Order: sequence, then structure tokens, then C-alpha cells
Amino acid sequence: MKTMLAITGLAVLASLPASAEEQPIIKCEDAVTQSDMTLCAVQEHEAADKALNEQWPKTKKAIADWDAALDADQRGGVDALMKAQRAWIQYRDAHCDVEGFSVRGGTLEPAIIELCLAEVTRKRTVELDELIKGFGN
Repeated sequence: MKTMLAITGLAVLASLPASAEEQPIIKCEDAVTQSDMTLCAVQEHEAADKALNEQWPKTKKAIADWDAALDADQRGGVDALMKAQRAWIQYRDAHCDVEGFSVRGGTLEPAIIELCLAEVTRKRTVELDELIKGFGN
């Protein structure tokens, strides 16, 4: 899966212009070509990943603060969060790899995988935010 994503990413990057000045403006809602659709899917995944990366430290801090208020023998929230996040990453990658099988080997496969990664990542961001609310923040 990671190899496939790396190859997909390299293929998309190789097809992009060398500088920001040369990059074509793609209106993703009007994308017609497969390469445009894939590029838009990559951008959607990147935006979702950015939002997750902004949420992560907030969630980690809330759990660390909660842990700090507990007796030493009851702490472990941050470790549990890290374990859960590592498991989620494994789930995300495997789940989206399976979704890609619906169009395995076709030009649509990279876009399907990227859209799946975006959707699963958005859901995880919401979960992390809701987790904070559960800790009284």
C-alpha cells in the first residue's frame, strides 16, 4: 500500500510543472481528465491531513492535562492515545487499499485511494475533537 501511494505520489509530482508559476489552475469541481481528478483527490487528502495535524496536538495536550490530574498509578492516557493513533494509521491504509481494489489496476485507482484517505482522515479529525470534549475541554 505504501509503495503504491509512493508511486502514485511520484507519478502525480512528475506530471506537475516545475514551479508554482507554471502550475495550472484546476477547478476541481469541473475536473474532467483523470490526471486532474487524481490531483484534486491528492489535494483533498492533503487538506484533510493538514486539519488532522492541527487537531492532534490539541487532543494530545487535553489528554496529557487530564493525565497530570490523576494519581501516577492511573495515568496512561497519552500512551493509549498514541497506541490508538498508530492502530488507526494501519487501519486507514489497509481500508483504503481495499477500496482501491474496486478499480484495481485502472487509472481511477489512485484517485479512489486518495479520496478514501481524505474521508477516513476527516472522520478521525472529528473523533479526536470529540475526544477532547469527553475530557471536559
